[in-house]
Amino acid sequence: MKIVFQIVLWVVIGVLGYFTYNAVYGPVEFNKIRDRRYVDIVEKMKDIRDVELAHREIIGNYVGNFDDMIKFIDTAEYVITQRRDTTFLDEEYLKTYGVDRYIQDVVIDTLGFAAVKDSIFGESDRYKQIMYIPHTDKKTFEIDAGYIEEDGNKIPVFEVNAPKDLILADQNRDLVIQEKQIKSVDGVDGDAIKVGSMKQVNTNGNWPKNFGDN
Repeated sequence: MKIVFQIVLWVVIGVLGYFTYNAVYGPVEFNKIRDRRYVDIVEKMKDIRDVELAHREIIGNYVGNFDDMIKFIDTAEYVITQRRDTTFLDEEYLKTYGVDRYIQDVVIDTLGFAAVKDSIFGESDRYKQIMYIPHTDKKTFEIDAGYIEEDGNKIPVFEVNAPKDLILADQNRDLVIQEKQIKSVDGVDGDAIKVGSMKQVNTNGNWPKNFGDN
């Protein structure tokens, strides 16, 4: 009887220890895992944003799917230019009035070209995996691009999302639910990490500085 009591006691102690660990250390471990994953995801989102900004500069709009994005990275080039002021004689004015008049102008010289791929990624080929959310089983970012109207003008916009449900799919469900409801200056508000917006002209991310420069 005494042995049975001791076994039951040890089982109770073990169960209490398990719940104590989950209550105290579980959230601590969850936060460590979350932060490591968020940092990696933010770094990739910054790459995506750099490509989107390059696409806007060269093509005039943002790209809304990753197939076209990778084609753009592989083929697109920046034009390297130099702007210089110049002055020249107005020949027509001289002929008409017999008086010299000089016109000031700006000349833009083309100096060469630079590949977008080299400018953003250097010698790395990480762009070939740009669509995949880190720390997931090749789940892809949600991406969209289009236009919004502002003061009668159509302005290009884009948005990229990484849902927290995918980022933290293998973590404690209750802690994930809490994370999706977070409101904190040190945290990522909402149910996803995002960069850009389809509702306003904005190329910022929704993460604080502790996860990466914005």
